[in-house]
Amino acid sequence: MAVDNIVHIEHDRVTNTVSNDYPGYHNSDEDFSWDLKKFQDKFDINISYISERVANFDLINIDTSISNAFRRIMIAEVPSVAAEQVYIFNNTSVIQDEVLSHRIGLIPLKVDPDLLSWIDTSVDEKDRFTDANTVVLTLDVSCTRNPHAPKNSTDPNELYRNSNVYAKDLKFEPQGNQLENFKNPVVPADPDILLAKLRPGQEISLRVHCILGVGSDHAKFSPVATASYRLLPVIDITKPIVGEDAKKFQKCFSTGVIGIDSKGAAFVKDARRDTVSREVLRHEEFNGKVKLGRKRDHFIFNVESTGAMSPEEIFFKSVRILKNKAEYLRNCPIGR
Repeated sequence: MAVDNIVHIEHDRVTNTVSNDYPGYHNSDEDFSWDLKKFQDKFDINISYISERVANFDLINIDTSISNAFRRIMIAEVPSVAAEQVYIFNNTSVIQDEVLSHRIGLIPLKVDPDLLSWIDTSVDEKDRFTDANTVVLTLDVSCTRNPHAPKNSTDPNELYRNSNVYAKDLKFEPQGNQLENFKNPVVPADPDILLAKLRPGQEISLRVHCILGVGSDHAKFSPVATASYRLLPVIDITKPIVGEDAKKFQKCFSTGVIGIDSKGAAFVKDARRDTVSREVLRHEEFNGKVKLGRKRDHFIFNVESTGAMSPEEIFFKSVRILKNKAEYLRNCPIGR
């Protein structure tokens, strides 16, 4: 019996979605026993594009459980650095201390997490933060009037100095050997994040301790803005669609999904662009001429970094973490 590897999309339901407790197994006469060589021959990665913040790539011929493990690890278990303690010496702005601290905590920082060690919570708090596990940032800013402001101006940026406090105003204060160990100073990934607005006479003075953490503890430690995947859309034209019907058929899909050849017949140009809206299934003239589905072992990943580290680095670290988990389970004595 042939393996049906497609999740079927119908006008009122989705079928062939049932899986089982054994990844990669199907109820057929074929041999689905695990074989590393067979997996290596079948598995593939296709990279669509990678930029400083976004990566789009395909994992092909892999089970859902593994793909979803990568997604969850990227969101919740890849460590990054974020503000943990904010010591406020003076804050006369209109923003409360706790709100200002929360805004600072959510600022992504450009720092290699591998340069820091984990905080030892068993150590007394006064000795807990060291140059090996903590990055210190300071913020000292006060607002004054601009004596050279244009006459009759109403723009606060012209009337005042430091009327807006941005993430870039946080300054790295190296501790111990950090000046030698860090190749680049620690800076916010997005320098123009607005933290507060000040008016003459108002000021903010504070000190921030930034440490390693993971997204499962707090979202501020998650290195991704989003990490998601979708199954590859499958569009199967079972009967020719030509002429005006082909043009109407083309409009039922997202731009670039369906093309029309020189004979006026519709064909699948790029199924990846399809959003599986099922619009085509609403029209009687296409009944029995097209089948929609999704390939259940072809995953299109989209990873968007917060800027703390590159998206490919986030994925590579998720692979390393999953590998370490597997090694731990393999070496863990049964019954413990």
